[in-house]
Amino acid sequence: MLSLKGAVRTRRLRSIGLKAILLCLFLLVLGFAGFVWLLPSRQIVLDTNADGIVVLTGGTSRISDALELLASGRGKRLLITGVNPGTTTADIEREVVNYNRLISCCVDLDYSALNTYGNAVQSRRWALAHGFGSLIVVTSAYHMPRALAELAHQLPNVRLVAFPVVSDRLRIEPWWSSGDTTRLVVSEYLKYLAAKVRMRLDSFSTSELTAFPVRRA
Repeated sequence: MLSLKGAVRTRRLRSIGLKAILLCLFLLVLGFAGFVWLLPSRQIVLDTNADGIVVLTGGTSRISDALELLASGRGKRLLITGVNPGTTTADIEREVVNYNRLISCCVDLDYSALNTYGNAVQSRRWALAHGFGSLIVVTSAYHMPRALAELAHQLPNVRLVAFPVVSDRLRIEPWWSSGDTTRLVVSEYLKYLAAKVRMRLDSFSTSELTAFPVRRA
């Protein structure tokens, strides 16, 4: 049987634990509100150039937007990272017309990356191999915060310019009006938090750097 002092101590610990849980939940909700607030709901007009352009695969519109930026002189070369091993140059050319010549001269493909962390690692190798000091990052609006965080961690001295691709659904309706969109946004927020925690624990080592396996389109 617990003594009076033990019971008081247990009750105090429970109270502290409950307050800590409530504080964590409050910070989680507050952070999610900030995350959603910063998500763009419309396409931006890019008014700056960079050395290179990196597009993280996940939709045809991302690649076509990145190629359009390359064609307009916003960057010198384009890296498409996370390409499916079964995807060929001919497949890309069929999906994005009018860029065949550009694809053959100024586009590199990365088949190694399997996730956002891998995208950032391959982008780092590519950027350092070409001596690039600035990159335009093309990915979906939902994915942009995590992509920028991973890239900034891998390339702390490289200037990153975000070019978020906004889906038609996000333009037409708010994220909370669709169950699928809500789950997507919440999932991205949790992945973003997990990535930030992992990066805090990581000890980044330049000894892991290997040459980027350039594969020209």
